[in-house]
Amino acid sequence: MIVNLPVQAEAAEAVVGHVVAVSGSRLSVDLVDDAGTRDSEGEQVRIGDLLRIESPDGSVFGIVQSLRTTSIGTGRDARHTVDIDVFGEMSQDRQHFQRGVSRHPVLGADVRGSTREDLAQIFAPTSNAVTRIGAVHQDRSLPAYVLVDQLLGKHFAVLGTTGSGKSCTVTLILKSILRDHPQGHVILLDPHDEYGQAFGPIAERLTTANIELPYWLLDFEEISSLLIGRGQAGSDAERNILKAAIVEAKKKFIATGESDHVTVDTPVPYRLSELIRAIEAAMGKLDKPDTAAAYMRLVSRIQSLQSDRRYGFMFAGVVVRDSLGAIARRLLRVPVGGRPVTVIDLSGVPSEIVDVVVSVLCRLIFDLAVWNASPRSLPVLVVCEEAHRYVPVDINAGFGPTRRVLARIAKEGRKYGVSLCLVSQRPSELDVSILSQCNTVFALRMNNERDQDFVRAVLPESAQGLIGSLPSLHNQEALVVGEGVSVPMRVRFDNLPPEERPRSATASFSTAWTAEGDGEAVLAATIERWRRQAR
Repeated sequence: MIVNLPVQAEAAEAVVGHVVAVSGSRLSVDLVDDAGTRDSEGEQVRIGDLLRIESPDGSVFGIVQSLRTTSIGTGRDARHTVDIDVFGEMSQDRQHFQRGVSRHPVLGADVRGSTREDLAQIFAPTSNAVTRIGAVHQDRSLPAYVLVDQLLGKHFAVLGTTGSGKSCTVTLILKSILRDHPQGHVILLDPHDEYGQAFGPIAERLTTANIELPYWLLDFEEISSLLIGRGQAGSDAERNILKAAIVEAKKKFIATGESDHVTVDTPVPYRLSELIRAIEAAMGKLDKPDTAAAYMRLVSRIQSLQSDRRYGFMFAGVVVRDSLGAIARRLLRVPVGGRPVTVIDLSGVPSEIVDVVVSVLCRLIFDLAVWNASPRSLPVLVVCEEAHRYVPVDINAGFGPTRRVLARIAKEGRKYGVSLCLVSQRPSELDVSILSQCNTVFALRMNNERDQDFVRAVLPESAQGLIGSLPSLHNQEALVVGEGVSVPMRVRFDNLPPEERPRSATASFSTAWTAEGDGEAVLAATIERWRRQAR
């Protein structure tokens, strides 16, 4: 993709200040008396503005983080000081910008405002693998881009309070990337059935009515949480019984002589009838009937799940076949067939097993990448909505296997071509070690002080001053920092047409409570869907 940015002639580059202190990446600048608090374009200097500092090798650029008056008085008696965090430098010919600073400015160095030509050079990435997501806050005529490989290759997070536009942001980012890269592979875990409408014909929507996720895909920890429960009395004995029975049932399914490699976690099909038979056979060998309770509980639980319609997507069907290949192809969209997104609607999954379903899906994706001889040939993005539910800050909360597989993707996914996007309205409730692996952060409006402090802890030093603007961000705006953008920036996202927005809008009480509607018909249809478990 070729980036063309409109550039206008530079304004007079008047000196607006001089460096009076240098401390690491932070500079203090005294504005000159006749400039007051205005930059070279005649505009007021504000937090978030970019200033240019002259250096022997070219120009160093920094973001204004704070402004203050350091002496009492007015006019020439007042002393105005700004603090700047430097983030990059431009060559002397003003044609090449790069992040990082090789030589810091010296005391007394001239400081000028950034011209529109400077902004165009800074915000225009040199990489061709870029995608537009909106406009730069400093100049709405300048497009804001994300660097696709850096964004996806090193994970990213979308954080913001309820109603700040997280779902629309996720939709816009993904649709913008897929517009330029239509052969992508995106798997979106949708807990509230928001995204099916947003992606429309470019998405395969999987629900409990059409997804195939057979019980034999679950590893031992996942299946034991279903059949035994978590932390149940006497569960150790039941786990030992279940483990031996599963291995035996799996070996019965495959040909004799090919079962030496089979373990309790090998993704090999087995029949529930064989599992029950193995448990009952082991129970028949007991000397004391009173020790058979654990065996009987397991058999009863298996039969209960088989007959429960809510678990039909996992336990239904009499015929057991090896469908791992078909499941993987549908999940990963291979071939893409014009639908690069798989939206997995979790709203119909029984609440007690949502964590298990998320665990097995993420583990399946990651294991397929690990065992792929050339994993980078099929890179996959996993989007985890409501991420704080699965990787909470309390290590004793949530479902252990889900936390471990998401942590493994966060730490090792880059090597195997598995990228992670975490979406959360409560970043302070997210596991910090997992969130810190997201090298790009889209921070939307946040009013909660704990959330702001948490985001401040994971952002780079050069973006710290921007945190103060989080409570005042408008809808459709975000601070974007990290390796997925050329520089930390405040972005105004492009518009999404109403028909392409997620189903996450706040209900209009004033409208609904003004007009008389057919409430009885709505309730009747709702009850019918509830009873049929069909959305």
